[in-house]
Amino acid sequence: MKKSNLWSLRLGFSGKQTSKIEKLGLEKFLKQSYNSKFDTTLPDFLQDQPKTTLELKQVREIIKTSDPETKKEIQKKENQVTAEFKKWWIAKMRNDEFPLHENMVCFWHNHFVSTSQKVKINYWIYQHNMILRENAFGNFKELTKQILKSNAMVRYLDNGDNKKGKVNENLSRELLELFTIGIGNYTEDDIKNGAKALAGLNIGDEGAVYRKNIEDNSDKIYFGKTGNWKADDLVDIIFEQKNIPYLITRKILKWFIYDNPSEELVVYYGDYFRKEKFEIQPLLTKIFTEEFKKENSGNKIKNPLVYILQLCDELQMENVNDAAIMAFIKQQGMDLYNQVNVKGWDGGNSWLTSQIYLQRNNTADLLCSGKSLNRRVLKTMMNGVEKEKSEYEKVAVKVAFDSDGNNKTIISELSDRLLFNVSDSAQKDMENLLKYDFDPKDPHADFAVVRLFNYIAKLPEYQLI
Repeated sequence: MKKSNLWSLRLGFSGKQTSKIEKLGLEKFLKQSYNSKFDTTLPDFLQDQPKTTLELKQVREIIKTSDPETKKEIQKKENQVTAEFKKWWIAKMRNDEFPLHENMVCFWHNHFVSTSQKVKINYWIYQHNMILRENAFGNFKELTKQILKSNAMVRYLDNGDNKKGKVNENLSRELLELFTIGIGNYTEDDIKNGAKALAGLNIGDEGAVYRKNIEDNSDKIYFGKTGNWKADDLVDIIFEQKNIPYLITRKILKWFIYDNPSEELVVYYGDYFRKEKFEIQPLLTKIFTEEFKKENSGNKIKNPLVYILQLCDELQMENVNDAAIMAFIKQQGMDLYNQVNVKGWDGGNSWLTSQIYLQRNNTADLLCSGKSLNRRVLKTMMNGVEKEKSEYEKVAVKVAFDSDGNNKTIISELSDRLLFNVSDSAQKDMENLLKYDFDPKDPHADFAVVRLFNYIAKLPEYQLI
């Protein structure tokens, strides 16, 4: 696979940044990605949503006294806002000039998991997302402190039930196990005492705050240190531990480059991360620039976002339906704001079960045949129910190719752009599809190249980057 295209897929979600990477070089491309601006304006769909604890209380009172039909309408509106929220983010992923920022937000979203299904308050999920957005390339320790005190995380991990004398350990446990240092690097006493330090940390208007009547102000021993520790203190102590860098460097390598990164690489980049005082930007620059020099394509299965956005980009589809993208990735097990559990999406082989692979192939057939991508079509198709042909809305699709070439050069062009490896049998199949007498100047040449692309998109090798 062409290196610039490979890294466009890895750093973004499609091949759109290929020419920028070639023109700027990777380091300049990264710098521009780090410096890219993002919108901090509250989206319209959240304007009338409850934001303060008082507004939330008022809404709850309304729901409590409402009839079943009104309750149903309120819930329907909430579901619509959640869907708008997902489409809002998908549009950013598709359209941003430098999508590495959104990709990094998505990485953190899957690291500091907090689901809308459990949290239920869309504004809190938005606050959580904005913390990730603002700190995507910042400092890991600072980001951890902010997330620990976000309303969404406090609600998601039940810290509202964590009170002096009646401790809930969920947030304390996941802070260590999943968010920072990993299993085997702490004790059960650290979890218990961490929970005491977090007791009383509860929902506030702009973020979680300690409630004096239920917080625990006794001294706690945490990783051998004694004091009346609170949330920030816990994070400071955790980040003094020897093994703190490695969980996150492993996850970054897995998200961007290798489904199974070597322990040697994890430690190598982790040691550098510690040296850089847990600044994310220099870590990413080191990982990306050093791994860019290696031949490492084919080591990672594309996640559903990359798969579908690359398909739409290669087929030069206009007016892509964000609701359909939302439905597709949900069917593929990548529902935004709704991971199955606090561990997040597993990635790797979980992105390519036999069912998911079949869905991908069906979607490639659908799009390459010029049928529109919408939620209703996807639902029926993925359930194995084909619609009547007349029900499909036709859309124009075509694949970029060199019209001055011949069948072999065009096959080579698409292979270099889309595949990390081409087997002999695949090469023969492609030559049978685009025969030696193929005329790239023929008015129907586009259809032939789209058929070739459809074949490629269903190859096992195409699922890898």
